[in-house]
Amino acid sequence: MTTAPPRGSASAAADDPNPEGPDPGPGPAPEVPAGEADGTRRHRAHTWSEARQFAFDCATPIPAAPVPLRHALGRTLAADVTALQDMPHYASSAMDGWSVNGSGPWILAEPGERLAPHQASPIVTGGLIPPGAKAVLRSESGTITADEDGLPVLKTSGAAKPGEPRNGEHIRKAAEEASAGELLIKNGTLLNPAHLALAALAGHDVVPVLGKAAVRLVLTGSEVLSAGLPGPGEVRDTFGPQLAGVVDMLGGICTEELKIGDSYAEWLAALEDTEPVRAAGGPAVENLPADVVITTGGTGRSGTDHLRRSVAELDGRLLIDGIAMRPGHPAVLAELPDGRFIIGLPGNPLAAMMALSTIGAPLLAALGHRSLPPVAEVPCGSLIEADPGRTRLMPFRLVYGMASPAQHAGPGMMRGLAAADGVLVVPPHGVQLGELVPAFALPWGPPIPAPDPAAGKTKTAKRPPRKPSSHGGPVDWSALLG
Repeated sequence: MTTAPPRGSASAAADDPNPEGPDPGPGPAPEVPAGEADGTRRHRAHTWSEARQFAFDCATPIPAAPVPLRHALGRTLAADVTALQDMPHYASSAMDGWSVNGSGPWILAEPGERLAPHQASPIVTGGLIPPGAKAVLRSESGTITADEDGLPVLKTSGAAKPGEPRNGEHIRKAAEEASAGELLIKNGTLLNPAHLALAALAGHDVVPVLGKAAVRLVLTGSEVLSAGLPGPGEVRDTFGPQLAGVVDMLGGICTEELKIGDSYAEWLAALEDTEPVRAAGGPAVENLPADVVITTGGTGRSGTDHLRRSVAELDGRLLIDGIAMRPGHPAVLAELPDGRFIIGLPGNPLAAMMALSTIGAPLLAALGHRSLPPVAEVPCGSLIEADPGRTRLMPFRLVYGMASPAQHAGPGMMRGLAAADGVLVVPPHGVQLGELVPAFALPWGPPIPAPDPAAGKTKTAKRPPRKPSSHGGPVDWSALLG
């Protein structure tokens, strides 16, 4: 959880003596106090670019902290990891067989005892090499026979290689992999499973990693079904199957998921700072206090939309109250006095994903020590009419290197997004055919490819130049005119 007022946060903006002053132009608009958001005081909606930049600038990165190895996968290491002891910290056998001292045949000794010359004792892979042992004879290279007195002795078998075992053969020496204090994993490394195993071998139980936002999901709606076919007036839950995964892709950690109805009391309880309780079947991570609460629905202004009223009751402030875009324009970003951020997503699934991409992705990136997600450009494969005053976010498919707006891309649809290669950011004045238009990648998709200079262009054959007439008539200059 953030411990200090974030950059550009409501706490800092509260000192502005003229929150209703002149239009601030291209910069972020001042936030609206939550208690007045539903009254007569209304501020213009942020533009898409303003909202995106403001959501990034209003948060400070969460400090680094140690986490158990099992929770460190995919995290960024915040300090060097060194070996706490020699690796391995004792000499061990690399084979099943016998520890031996000198040349054979060998008299058998008890396991673990010091071996005198021409003695051997059984050993298994990874077993501690006993004092006096010089090598390990593989089990398939040795055989137990009887000497002249009928006592058991170990001899090399016909499967043994010439000269086997050589001195030091099949013995893993102490510190063979690393010595105590040796650098194993550098600060800034993105930890993979092998890194975690290496840290465990080095003696670590926890590793320090850069902070990530712990996210609580609050999924609302009494009419929402988690399974089965919905009847009239009912809808299937589209957020439960996807939202925690998207949060993870955007750099957050989903620690809790709540499902509530539409009453104000339920909303208020869900936003209060309570001890997290992981629902059955929820994410298998440690229960951490939330840095961000993401809600679905309740961002409109009807009698069942209680987000703004709940934020006001908790003495919070609305940092963003509406964005001049579609779909997703009623998105809300708020901050509570304890430092938690509230992201209010619209109830329609595509609108919610566009709002999450606009304010959720930048906020989670800033809290997680990452840069603002990039916006690239792609050539547009169709003419898109103007929609004055609003930026439109359109899922698109790449067709011959050009972005074609996807079908089935209404606010309540998911089919177009499921098949999309990215999202177009269409400016209010529209886009001409072939014009470069801003676009961003989907959290689960590849980066936006660089535009192909040849896209949309067709090659025409050059016309052979005409030769001047040979009969002394007028000269044909058409070749010079192209």
